[in-house]
Amino acid sequence: MASIICGSLAFDTIMNFEGRFGDQILPDQLHILNVSFLVPALRRDFGGCAGNIAYGLKQLGGTPLPMATVGMDGGGYLERLKGQGIAAEFVRTIDDAYTAQAMIITDRDNNQINGFHPGAMDYAHLTKITARGDIKLGIIAPDGRDAMLQHAEQFAAAEIPFVFDPGQQLPRFDGDELRTFVDQANWVAVNDYEGKMLSDRTGWSSAEISRHVQGLIVTLGAEGSEVWVDGQKTLVPPVKASAVVDPTGCGDAYRGAVLFGLEQGWSLARCAALGNHLGSLKIAQRGPQNYTVDLKALGL
Repeated sequence: MASIICGSLAFDTIMNFEGRFGDQILPDQLHILNVSFLVPALRRDFGGCAGNIAYGLKQLGGTPLPMATVGMDGGGYLERLKGQGIAAEFVRTIDDAYTAQAMIITDRDNNQINGFHPGAMDYAHLTKITARGDIKLGIIAPDGRDAMLQHAEQFAAAEIPFVFDPGQQLPRFDGDELRTFVDQANWVAVNDYEGKMLSDRTGWSSAEISRHVQGLIVTLGAEGSEVWVDGQKTLVPPVKASAVVDPTGCGDAYRGAVLFGLEQGWSLARCAALGNHLGSLKIAQRGPQNYTVDLKALGL
């Protein structure tokens, strides 16, 4: 069984600020905001939601099929996918654009300020989803706006069950568009901030959203996860990380675990529990694709 993972492939430039953003930003001076953060540590990682989710799913033994775009500088990413045994048949190269780039500054409390250049990601809608015998699941992760709209329609038309995971792209859609996404999807996954925005824009509470789909997951960071099914909430407890090193990609690792569980036919609560485990493994390592999974330790 394979899962199509619609989203970005990106290079992440990750910088660590040793202080706290809150100590540098003056609330009463936001109208003339001009700040600079000294970042002694800097590194460049393979990232992007599709790449990160595919990595997590592959670590668990699943079969990810990332559907994404890279630019003229994307050859190294294609080689990495090949080296991991992840098929790149749905990865398109855009010759006159750069691969998407994320610039991420993390402070000592794991708050983040991000800048994102979409580059080749804006052409992701050029690749279409069609039904295929081995493709049983999908996910709409943050991607180009047109790609997210069209791929959701294509998943629904092909009768491929999918997770709607709007992430940082959620603000680009209005209430009508978000309600359509929810009604096309089988599951919705958001963090607590995105969940509040989704409810504000759709006019639906978490309980109401859960009645439009098979289930809603709301991740709560160190507090675990909420799983909503048919209007009823279950709190799935967190898994304590061995160390808190870098939160970049934790949500994507979680979603890779959810896809694996859905492939196995698990309940959504059990999927969320595995997501909490993978998130705790990821946060203990730098970069979004550098953790490893001990399947026996997870009982898999």
